[in-house]
Amino acid sequence: MRTDTPQTIFRKDYTPPSYLVDTVELGFDLDPARTIVASRLTLRRNPAATTRGIELHGEDIELVALRLNGKLLGKRDYTLANNLLTIRSAPDDVVLEIETLCAPDKNTTLSGLYVSNGNFFTQCEAEGFRRITFFPDRPDVMAKFTVMLRADKARYPVLLSNGNLLEEGDLDDGRHYALWEDPFKKPSYLFALVAAQLVCQEETFRLADGRDALLQVWVEDGNLDKTDYAMQSLKHSIRWDEEKYGLELDLDRFMIVATSDFNMGAMENKGLNIFNTKFVLANPRVATDIDFQGIEAVVAHEYFHNWTGNRVTCRDWFQLSLKEGLTVFRDQEFTADMIGTATGRAVTRIDQVRTLRQAQFPEDAGPMAHPVRPDSFVEINNFYTVTVYEKGAEVVRMYQTLFGVDGFRKGMDLYFARHDEQAVECDDFRRAMADANNRELGQFERWYSQAGTPVLRFEGRWDEAAQTYTLTLFQSCPATPGQPEKLPFHIPVAVGLLDAAGADMALVVDGQQRGTTAVLELTEAEQTFVFTGVTGQPVASVLRDFSAPVILQGGYTDADLLHLFSHDSDPVNRWEAGQRLAMERLLKLTGEAGANDDAAASLNLDETFIEALRKILVDETLDPAFREQCLTLPSESMVAEQLECVDPLAVHIARQFVRADLGTRLRNELLAQYEANATPGPYSPDAASAGKRALKNLALAYLNAAPDAASVALAQRQFDEADNMTDRAAALSALVAARVPQAADALAVFYDEFQNEALVVDKWFAMQALSPTTDLAAVRALMTHPAFTLRNPNRARSLVAMFCVNNPVQFHAPDGSGYAFWAEQVIALDALNPQVASRLARAMDRWRRYAPALQWQMREALQKVAGQVKLSNDVREIVGKALAN
Repeated sequence: MRTDTPQTIFRKDYTPPSYLVDTVELGFDLDPARTIVASRLTLRRNPAATTRGIELHGEDIELVALRLNGKLLGKRDYTLANNLLTIRSAPDDVVLEIETLCAPDKNTTLSGLYVSNGNFFTQCEAEGFRRITFFPDRPDVMAKFTVMLRADKARYPVLLSNGNLLEEGDLDDGRHYALWEDPFKKPSYLFALVAAQLVCQEETFRLADGRDALLQVWVEDGNLDKTDYAMQSLKHSIRWDEEKYGLELDLDRFMIVATSDFNMGAMENKGLNIFNTKFVLANPRVATDIDFQGIEAVVAHEYFHNWTGNRVTCRDWFQLSLKEGLTVFRDQEFTADMIGTATGRAVTRIDQVRTLRQAQFPEDAGPMAHPVRPDSFVEINNFYTVTVYEKGAEVVRMYQTLFGVDGFRKGMDLYFARHDEQAVECDDFRRAMADANNRELGQFERWYSQAGTPVLRFEGRWDEAAQTYTLTLFQSCPATPGQPEKLPFHIPVAVGLLDAAGADMALVVDGQQRGTTAVLELTEAEQTFVFTGVTGQPVASVLRDFSAPVILQGGYTDADLLHLFSHDSDPVNRWEAGQRLAMERLLKLTGEAGANDDAAASLNLDETFIEALRKILVDETLDPAFREQCLTLPSESMVAEQLECVDPLAVHIARQFVRADLGTRLRNELLAQYEANATPGPYSPDAASAGKRALKNLALAYLNAAPDAASVALAQRQFDEADNMTDRAAALSALVAARVPQAADALAVFYDEFQNEALVVDKWFAMQALSPTTDLAAVRALMTHPAFTLRNPNRARSLVAMFCVNNPVQFHAPDGSGYAFWAEQVIALDALNPQVASRLARAMDRWRRYAPALQWQMREALQKVAGQVKLSNDVREIVGKALAN
């Protein structure tokens, strides 16, 4: 829907639906240009409703016929305006029959029913079902669906929908049919169908209750050799949910279908999960370790939605984090459990913290800041955000931190016992946690209703005579749009104390033994805790395992951080100490680079920091994966977030200097670790092997940050000889970033070898878009490549979004050309696919934080987009908020 004055929808205005839907019968005669959809709905008046008429949503579809209790309705019997069909007078019990037409082959939005590579797919979350037929398209209307699919058998031999297959057969006219039934109530956003030329890997899987379930992974012909890891991940997910939470697969079959045209990563439609190919297809030749990790996590995430999202769903879209935050937490715990080691769990936790710092904290500090449970929106698709997902997961994690694993499980059990097959609110989950653990959690609700990232400060004082350590915690939260003042949060702060030798002290707080890590509950703006029996001056390890999504400021000297970086038994805080040491130096060097035209020649990195990294690098008692995390510098965007006025070139010069200096001064150690972390033999994506490759390839990147003939030859040799995509792509990236002549030849060889592998071609575009050597002219040249198209979301993201979001030094070119390019591409994408366009529009969220010379050019680009006569609500909301706040 395009409008000049988009409507803002408020959570406070929620009203129950006027009618409830008990059953839905759908019939599809599938044709790319002209699909006929027939529906029969049984409705009954909702006794809780405050309105009388039947309201049905519909968008970009043609109404052919409408019958109420067998009577054909004329235009005088209903109104159809602003994508809402209203029948003002209807009895309490209604059978509504509707016939509509749609054109899937013209649906470039990839929302509703659309065609991809000649096949039919659907995407109905959040509001895509209204592009298929008229329906009360809201999550609190839950019904049982029966679906008949009819299509040409030669063109579409596979016909799939939700639930269980009841019947299939041939028709007289070369077509065939399949009848599907979903035995559980669901909202319309969970509906799905697929009609396609596909092949599948399938297995029969024995469930914990003794039933056998059919598991299928459907892909296009030629990709069957890339489905095994997705299948294994699905089986592991099913077993984990049985064992961890007592939740079983409730259908006779579970299907995953992969398509290359998909706006999201995947979708949890009941029993028929539709996935972006990126999160299904993998083998060592085409997929990296990160790809394998992503597949495992996303397959698990979508399967876990079967209970946390499908069986119990959202009352309204403001409650989106009820299902997404909870399910992200569940897939995070699954990933950690699959690794099975304490260090492996810590490494996954560090990845989660890095995502928060790099993406969610900036969102909290920008014009799109919103609570985990938003209060308003113009376009719900804009609120599939890192705040709803990742911060939402952190809110769920805090319950487990407060109550422990057993207490959290009790809360989950009570949640399902109370709300199975219901559409509920975030508050219902909070109440279940509170009631199951006999706790009052009223203040905890502020995590759902207040936007922004709380700032946590601490002061510590050791009293030698009294042998006490007094820790005072302070919390505050900056203003965000619409919320100038914040009340104190309920923050669990996990704390340990290290002695002079780096060992954990036994903790006694308020007379209670607390082991070596105490979870302190901060509920006031300022609160003091006293540790007794502290015989020596400690260094406090505050916020262990990142126990709350807050910004920890101050409290540490350089010596404290070095002590923690060398000794902390909590791996997350040990890593965090290294990040703080690195950030302090990056900020200092950025300031020097911005004040000096010949900055690179005058910058200097202290030996203390170098030596601290050297000790971590060569410490063979530490897992390679953890060492790789410790040696990875904060990104340029993370450095920029610490600055009041951002100079992207200065940030880039500073970080590149540190990388080159490390590559030079640690050259011998990096070479030794490169050789020591080889993974001979057949490729395996297991965590230990992936950790070794990560450290080896980080060493290669550092060596080529200050390239010489030997380091370039090392990268070239790895590129030529690698037997897996992880090592091949890492070597190519090192060559491209090193700005050496060999890079062009390697890029050509890589494309020639993988030009028929779409996901690898995405990598090829992305490597170039990310390189600081790739300027706008090079990006425009790549857009003319025969393999590039804006119509495919993965391809558009791999080049255009990667350049605008993740190549700051080139995107923020002083002449403003990057901003003009951004405006051009947002406008072009908006005409094709508003969801993809709005994601790209977010690249300019933080424009007010840049140097004045850049600000006015960024504002000009935003105004150009905002001034378009035809602009989707998706993009208009983003640019409007950016300009207003």
